[in-house]
Amino acid sequence: MSKKNQSTIITILCFLFCAASINQATAQKNKQAVIITKPIYVDPVYDGAADPVVIWNRTEKKWFMFYTNRRAKTDDSLGVRWVHGTRIGIAESSDGGATWKYRDTANINYRPVAEYTHWAPEIVEQNGLYHMYLTYVPGIFNDWNHPRNIIHLTSTNLLNWKYESTLPLATDKVIDPCVLQLPNGDWRMWYNNERAGKSIFYADSKDLYNWIDKGKAVQARGEGPKVFQWKGLYWMIIDVWKGLEMYSSTDLLIWKKQEPRILEQPGKDLDDRAIGGHCDVVVNDGHAYIFYFTHPGRNKENPAPASSYLSRRSYIKFAELEYSNGTITCDRDKAVSMQLHAVK
Repeated sequence: MSKKNQSTIITILCFLFCAASINQATAQKNKQAVIITKPIYVDPVYDGAADPVVIWNRTEKKWFMFYTNRRAKTDDSLGVRWVHGTRIGIAESSDGGATWKYRDTANINYRPVAEYTHWAPEIVEQNGLYHMYLTYVPGIFNDWNHPRNIIHLTSTNLLNWKYESTLPLATDKVIDPCVLQLPNGDWRMWYNNERAGKSIFYADSKDLYNWIDKGKAVQARGEGPKVFQWKGLYWMIIDVWKGLEMYSSTDLLIWKKQEPRILEQPGKDLDDRAIGGHCDVVVNDGHAYIFYFTHPGRNKENPAPASSYLSRRSYIKFAELEYSNGTITCDRDKAVSMQLHAVK
């Protein structure tokens, strides 16, 4: 056999080997994805999971979900006391987000008063250190007329958290932080300013420790802002208590409202007929997965009594966002093909 023929055969064999390897890797990736017909997480302690945020645990090689652990089962039900006195719950997933199990509560090393409330955490990772921005309420109250601040904590393991500071934001009544790194390496936080008609404000930082408030970000009334990048645009989702409102931006400053809301219409499942609330979005391998909470007892057709456990209980659901012609939609009834890949 001539050297030319040998070279041709070797080239063909290499090509076939590479093609087989790619096909095998693709098949393995597809094989790992789990089709979930009823994606749901229920907190086993108080049955009041809400306000989720999902992050990759680099050390344990698992996905962690942090959430407000409302005390739906409590007998301490005067007014809105059941929404107070909460600690942040943690669930974990070892199968790429397909299933979740309860892990623990976050050990927050900040207890200046005996009774306290933790709401709506946000977590980002930078150079191996995790930063949590947490809504802190100094007590357990019957109504909403009390101060609340956003505090900064750090952790190396996502379990034990060291207090760093209370952020100097617009007022003493701020909740629901969301943090994203800007293209220039700086950081931006969006949050709900309750003393400004529950508008969405923002602040900037160069190092995640020192923040400068910048004022109003969006002329909207809502809470739980979530900002993420997908399909060549930045998106902001706001919980407006009648579904989730969508905004898009090219520069993270000017936001254009999308007319159709998502998760406003009831699902087909009898346990999924209430609006979706305060969410997180995980963009992974080109897909955008939304984790949101809902109250199964608050469907319009047959609502549970307002002060009852069945009305208070909530769980976390997840679905996949879809994009077409500049608009994001979400079919809450559609099965989810879930396989969150490790973050490098």
